[in-house]
Amino acid sequence: MRDPYSILGVKRDAGSDEIKAAWRSKAKTIHPDQNRDDPDANARFAEIGQAYDLLKDPQKRGLYDQARRAADGKQREQTIMQKREAARAAAREAAERAKAAERLMEELARAQARNAKAASETEANAADPVNSASAKPESPEDMLERIFGAEAKVKGGADPIKSTAAEVSDEAPNQEKTDASNSLAIGFFNALIRRFRGAPPAIEKVPDMTAEAIVTVNDIIAQRHVTIRMPDERDVRLPLAAGTTDGHVVRLKGQGLKLPEAARGDLVVTVLVARDDDFIVKGYDIHTTLPLALADAVLGCESKVLTPRGEQPVTVPAWSGSDKAIRVEGKGLEKEDGTFGDLVVELRIVLLETPDAKVTDLMRHMREGLYL
Repeated sequence: MRDPYSILGVKRDAGSDEIKAAWRSKAKTIHPDQNRDDPDANARFAEIGQAYDLLKDPQKRGLYDQARRAADGKQREQTIMQKREAARAAAREAAERAKAAERLMEELARAQARNAKAASETEANAADPVNSASAKPESPEDMLERIFGAEAKVKGGADPIKSTAAEVSDEAPNQEKTDASNSLAIGFFNALIRRFRGAPPAIEKVPDMTAEAIVTVNDIIAQRHVTIRMPDERDVRLPLAAGTTDGHVVRLKGQGLKLPEAARGDLVVTVLVARDDDFIVKGYDIHTTLPLALADAVLGCESKVLTPRGEQPVTVPAWSGSDKAIRVEGKGLEKEDGTFGDLVVELRIVLLETPDAKVTDLMRHMREGLYL
């Protein structure tokens, strides 16, 4: 069920009179008799009734408020941890990039010095083609390959150093040195940009978010949809399909939190049956109790017990104590394979509201060993 406060349109600190007035107002507006053309009128009217039933009972309302505060606190804690982890990852990446940039600047300075020295040797040995070839300047791509390995070298495209050298071959030697040095820096940074653009970091998925959905046995049997309110004010609908029971975990793909530049995470919902329900769920069995008079427990009887599906006739064997239980097969919750759990009727012996003289006399005689 969605947040009952939002269903009735009241604040969380609303009093009982305000809640009752809001329920009456909405019930008149959404009543199926007033909305015959709306196929969802019955469902919305039932949802309003469920919200009012929860909030009008102080005990149920207190349990719900406590569970909601715990869930909100857990969600806030998860969000804070996720943001901290993202900030730490960004800081680590920035530090790594800064270190890489520092290394590259140092290598650039060394390369410029080496190329300047090679250019001087080339002028001095211009007549010797062998020495001239051995003093060939190092290109930016070769520099990146030497620093980062073979993967750093960018395939394709012209070498900016070679093209620049060809363009300035007819100019003065001093101008050639200056242009070569500038083109080295430009080519180096162009190669660096191509390197980083060619390997963009993979977008990671936001960690999963957990939530709890408190439902009733009737919700599970009817396989209704319950609505979960997210921290970002979204409403996520959870289907209670066959196989749902107390403690069942459902993963809703892509319904979790969203952070910038990351895929939305999943929402992992744990289904919990309300503890104040008239029935107790254990696995796929539904447990209920049947009060018995002392005479019926001793002599046995035919009786009826109230179940989520209506009244169920049961036969109480003679001499049945409170430690006995009657199991009705196939009347529990539906499993994933289409079979059903059982209805377990636990017997409880109760006395009459007012003392009965005959029963009291009989018990006294039995305890004291006097048999009639």
